[in-house]
Amino acid sequence: MSPSMIKPRNALPWLLLSAAVVALDQFGKHVALGALQPYESREVIPGLLNWTLAFNPGAAFSFLAGADGWQRWFFTALAIGVSAGLAVWLSRLQRGDWRNAAPLALIIGGALGNLVDRLRFGHVVDFIDVYWGSAHWPAFNVADSAICVGAVALALFSFVGGKEQGKRG
Repeated sequence: MSPSMIKPRNALPWLLLSAAVVALDQFGKHVALGALQPYESREVIPGLLNWTLAFNPGAAFSFLAGADGWQRWFFTALAIGVSAGLAVWLSRLQRGDWRNAAPLALIIGGALGNLVDRLRFGHVVDFIDVYWGSAHWPAFNVADSAICVGAVALALFSFVGGKEQGKRG
């Protein structure tokens, strides 16, 4: 693929969305770190949502959290590589392809938001605790939410977008 296929100007507005995700994520974590003690819970919506400060040295669902420390650098390199790859993909999209661009931007923003934590603290700061009765979802943060929403949207739009593109062509 030739360098002329990369269109950085097409990606810039979407990378601003990524930057907004990083900023919102870091702001939420800053507030949580200042307002909560580790593993202290504050009820927000009774029976559904708490703010609970937690630290995760691993990945989603604390994957590899118990490793000897090498996982910090593994997940750091992974976040950098995935973000760079997605940014290149984003730059190659046609102008107006928001169904791919918006999800990619959310995933990039989420990956970079958690990357900032890994570089600053050696772990990811989580603070959103969703639960029902005694069943708690693992604590997460804004970056994790952006990654999940982006991944689900990318998958859903791949089905819907294919049908619409077929009608146009």
